[in-house]
Amino acid sequence: MINSSGTLAILLMLFVMAFWIYLAFKSKKVSKYSRPMAIFLLVSLAIASGGIVSAQVTLNPAPLNAITSLPPATVGDPTPATPPLLTAVAEPSNLGDFVRDNTALLQLGKSLFWDMQLGSDGIQSCASCHFHAGADNRSKNQISPGVLASLKDITFQVGGNPNYQLTAADFPFHKLVNPDDRTSTVVSDVNDVASSQGVFHSVLVETVPGQAEDNVTSTPDPDGFQINGINVRRVEPRNAPTVIDAIFNKIQFWDGRAKETFNGVNEKGAADLNAKVFKASGLNQLTPVSISLNNSSIASLVTGPPLSPFEMSADGRTFPEIGAKFLRRKGQKLKRLRPLGKQLVHPQDSVLGVFSRFPYKGLSIGAYDRLIMKAFKPQWWRSRSIIQVESDKTTTILPGALVTTTDGSLTTDGATITDGATITDGSLATDAAFSINSLATTSDSEEKLVLSENQFTLRDWNFSLFAGLAMQKYMSTLVSNQTPFDKFQAGDVNALTPQEKNGLALFVKSGANGGANCNICHTIPEFTMASVRRTTGVASTDSGNPLINNFANGFIPNYGVRPASEDPGAGSFTLSRFKAPTLRNIALTAPYMHNGGMATLEQVVDFYNRGRGDDGGAGVAPLNLNLQQKADLVTFMRTGLTDQRVLLEKAPFDHPQLFIPNGHPGNQFSVTSSGNTNGTPTATDPLVEIPAVGSNGVTTPQPNFLD
Repeated sequence: MINSSGTLAILLMLFVMAFWIYLAFKSKKVSKYSRPMAIFLLVSLAIASGGIVSAQVTLNPAPLNAITSLPPATVGDPTPATPPLLTAVAEPSNLGDFVRDNTALLQLGKSLFWDMQLGSDGIQSCASCHFHAGADNRSKNQISPGVLASLKDITFQVGGNPNYQLTAADFPFHKLVNPDDRTSTVVSDVNDVASSQGVFHSVLVETVPGQAEDNVTSTPDPDGFQINGINVRRVEPRNAPTVIDAIFNKIQFWDGRAKETFNGVNEKGAADLNAKVFKASGLNQLTPVSISLNNSSIASLVTGPPLSPFEMSADGRTFPEIGAKFLRRKGQKLKRLRPLGKQLVHPQDSVLGVFSRFPYKGLSIGAYDRLIMKAFKPQWWRSRSIIQVESDKTTTILPGALVTTTDGSLTTDGATITDGATITDGSLATDAAFSINSLATTSDSEEKLVLSENQFTLRDWNFSLFAGLAMQKYMSTLVSNQTPFDKFQAGDVNALTPQEKNGLALFVKSGANGGANCNICHTIPEFTMASVRRTTGVASTDSGNPLINNFANGFIPNYGVRPASEDPGAGSFTLSRFKAPTLRNIALTAPYMHNGGMATLEQVVDFYNRGRGDDGGAGVAPLNLNLQQKADLVTFMRTGLTDQRVLLEKAPFDHPQLFIPNGHPGNQFSVTSSGNTNGTPTATDPLVEIPAVGSNGVTTPQPNFLD
C-alpha cells in the first residue's frame, strides 16, 4: 500500500492534468498534437485512479496485521504473524510415473469414493461417513463405547445400549454446573464416543467377482454392538473428521497413522519396508517393487477404511480381493460391477455427468477396469501373468497364465470387446464412455479363464495403488477456499460482518492480549498447525518422530478433552497426542473433538474459556471471555469460516446419490432381526437416501447434527 503523502501528490498531479485537459477542450485551442496528448492523459488518469484504488486493497487487513496468538515458527512458516493466502498442495513429484490421464484419475476417484459396492455389505462407501460437509450428521446408533481404553470398556454409558437416538440433552459428555468453571461440580461424565456407524461384525468367507456383497459369516459382536443377541451396526471408536480440506494435512487421522509418503499398499508409508506393488516388464514378467509418492497422506488414508472391520469391511479382507470383485471376470460368467451401479448420477455432476445414465443407475462405463486403464500407465495393470498367494502368505508368479484358456486355445491380443452390456435398460452410452469401454481387450481380461480364490491379476493386486491415488486426486479438489474469511484476508474488508471481525480479533489475539488464543493450534490460513506448509522438511521417518512429538507440527499432548487412559491417540496411555483439526466449515461438522463429545460451538468455546481440563488434569489459564465475546467468536467460526459451496453442495462438492444406514427400527432396548441365514442374527437395516446433486447444488441445505 502506498503512503498517504504519496497518494496526495499523485492526486494533485492528476487534478492538474484533468484541469489542463478541460481548459484545452473548452478553448478549442487544441493542436493536432495536443488532442492525442489529451487522450493519452485521460487514459493515464483512469489507470492511475485505478492504481490508487487497487493500492488500498491490503493482504491481511486488521486484525490480521496484529496477530499475537502465534504458533512456533517453522521452516515452512518462518513468519506466522503474516499468514499467506491458502495455496494448493503440490501433487506428488513422481505422479507421472504412474498416471497418464489426470481427468480419468479424478473420475475414478470420485466414483470409488461414493460407490456403495466398495463395502463388504454392498452398502458402506467411503462417503457413508463423509457425506455432509465431508463429515457425518446422523444421530441414531452413533455411540461407541470405550473400546480404545487401556482397560477396554464395552458398556454404553450414553443411552445404555447401541441404537440409541442422541438428543441435545446428552451433550456435552463432560457436564459441569458452571460451564465456565472447570472446578465446579461435575454433573455427568462419560467415556463413550459419538462417531459414525459402519458394518455389522462379520468374518470374510470370500469376495465374489461381479457381486457387490461379499460372502461373510456373521459372528457375535465382541465390542457390545448387540441387542438381545442381534448384531447392530458397529460404530467407529473416534469421531469422523471432515475430508474437505484434508489435502492440507501433512498426515491423516486423529492419530496421524496415515503417512505423507504413499507406499501403494497401506497407511504406513516409508516405514513399511515390506510393502510392495507389482510392476510389469513386458506382458509376461512381473516384479515386486517398492514405491514412494510424496505429498500423499490421503492416498495412505484411503487404504485404511475399506479394510476396517468397524467401517467398511468384513474381518480379514484384502485389497486384491476388493480388486477381484470389482474388475471384469467375464469368463466366470458373472455380472461385472458397474461403477456406482446402485446409485443415480446427476447428469450435471461436475466430474461424472458425462457418464451419467440418469434416470438409470450407474455410469455408462461398463466396468472399473476401463477407468483404471485410462488413468494409469500400462506397466501397473497390463500383464498376462497371475499372482498366486500361497498358504504362508508368500506370492508366486505364474507367467503368461492369462494367455492360455481353459480349453488350451490362445486369446487374441488385438481383439476388441464391443461392450454390449454398456447399453442396457434403454439408456444410451455417451461417446466418452465408448472411448473408455473400447480399452478392454481379451488379453487384458480373464476371458474363458477361471481363477481360484488365491489367484489375482495385476489389476487386482495393485487395486490399493489405483484406489489410493485416484481418491486422493478427488479429495484434493475438495478445497473450501471461498469462505468470507478468505475474501477478507485477500483484502475485501467488507467480506466479514462487524461481529465476525470482532470474533476474528479474538481468534488471533493471545490470552494476554484479551483474546482467545485460537490461532496457535488452528493456524491461519489452513486453520490447523499440522499442515503440509508448516511442516515442510519434516518427515515421519525422522529420528524421534517430530511430526507427532514436536508441538510445532500440530499434535497436542494431553489436550484435556478426555484422559489419555481412554484413548492415547498417537501417544501413550499416560500422554495422549491428537492432531489439531481444521476449523473450516466447522458450523457444518458437529459433533466436535476426537470423541464427538461436544454438540455445539458454544460448548467448544466454553471448554476453552474455562481453561480445558475435562480430563481431570491441571488445564491451562482460563480465557475469561464474557458472553458477548463468546458469541462473537462463535459467529466468526459459524459463518465466517463457511464456504457457501459446501453448504449448498455446489461443485466441487456435488455428488452421486447415496443410501446410508441410520440406526435400526426400534430403540436401544429392542430391534428386529433381518432374517439373515449366515450366522448371528443382524438387525433390519432400512436406508436413508441422500439424493444425487449436480454442479449447481441445492437450494435448501441438509440439516446439521441434531437439527
